[in-house]
Amino acid sequence: MSTTWSVDEHLEDILQAVHPLDPIELPLPDAQGCVLVEDVVVPVALPPFDNSSMDGYAVRVADVTGATEEFPAVLTVIGDVAAGSAGLPTVGPGQAARIMTGAPLPPGAEAVVPVEWTDGGTGGAPATGMRAASAAPEGATGEVRVYRPAEARAHVRARGSDVQAGDLALEAGTVLGPPQIGLLAAIGRGTVRVRPRPRVVVISTGSELVQPGEELGQGQIYDSNSFALAAAARDAGAIAYRVGAVTDDATTLRAAIEDQLIRADLLVTTGGVSVGAYDVVKEALSSVGDEDEPGSGIDFRKLAMQPGKPQGFGSIGPEHTPLLALPGNPVSSYVSFELFVRPAIRALMGLKDVRDIQRPRVRAALAADKPLSSPAGKRQFLRGTYDAEAGTVTPVGGAGSHLIAALAHADALLVVPEDTTTVEPGGELDAVLIG
Repeated sequence: MSTTWSVDEHLEDILQAVHPLDPIELPLPDAQGCVLVEDVVVPVALPPFDNSSMDGYAVRVADVTGATEEFPAVLTVIGDVAAGSAGLPTVGPGQAARIMTGAPLPPGAEAVVPVEWTDGGTGGAPATGMRAASAAPEGATGEVRVYRPAEARAHVRARGSDVQAGDLALEAGTVLGPPQIGLLAAIGRGTVRVRPRPRVVVISTGSELVQPGEELGQGQIYDSNSFALAAAARDAGAIAYRVGAVTDDATTLRAAIEDQLIRADLLVTTGGVSVGAYDVVKEALSSVGDEDEPGSGIDFRKLAMQPGKPQGFGSIGPEHTPLLALPGNPVSSYVSFELFVRPAIRALMGLKDVRDIQRPRVRAALAADKPLSSPAGKRQFLRGTYDAEAGTVTPVGGAGSHLIAALAHADALLVVPEDTTTVEPGGELDAVLIG
């Protein structure tokens, strides 16, 4: 391996070392965002019975054939059928049952006529809605005039029309979002076997860092990295813990990292990985991997990329918890997160397809007034905005690794390959979609 790593070599090294978390059984509310590890089969049909898709009247088709507003079908109302009703009335010739949306179709009924096709049992003009049973109990019986015919099964949702018993509801590998949680609940699953959301601890370093809301002193700046990266970890599907900035002291940092191991599936540090005299992450972690922790160790390396040249990766502690050490410049740290930490989080979740692990990429034409320049031998990542309709990307801000304002207005990273030093306006390049 050369002393300078490529972006792809570094990512491959990370993904080979990071293994999916062990599966656990979780209640549905806690399983949101997790990856399913088993196929889920439907135990009961959905819907489990024929039911009405409208508020109206359950009728026999023959009784409403030829009905018009001038010559309505007049039916005897034998009772109400509400959602959840048991002991259903049987609809005989010349009869109807008042029925609510979602209520089971009563025996004898073949169709549902919406209440708007009737007088609602009032003896007047076509109704606009039903009277509440509590407000007008007499509306449950008496007569109803039906002004339009109905075909068999009209406004009836058939048993099993959504899913049948024995159908595959969800495949292993599915990320459980709100619709999937809803389906699991609908088929009666109270718990599900998943890989848990990874717990990611973000630690920023630097004696110059002050927490937002506090007053800045001379030479101080606000700690933005830990907030941005913790938010990015949550966005990737993790449970994120943000640790306030740690001062430039190797002993203090090492203690802070060791304190966090108990709640971390992945540790992310930002800052202190370059070659300066106060790059404490390198100092604090260079000794990791001694005889007390065989197999552990953090490798600090230079990558052929801009921004984000200095990177660190390895594991720490008795559980060999993965640790990614990112640069401290805000844009460098965020770009590094998108390229390396996000895929690691997604791999911990148990996702395997590259389309699920990495951000989507598109080919787009450069929309700019002048050519882009890029250093030879480095893969450059520039902030930009992507116009899907036009198929173009437009640079935002400059190339500086401290220009966080431009990053906030970008939804893509423009990728200039290592062997390209100039991209002319209209030229095609890859864009990583981060918006």
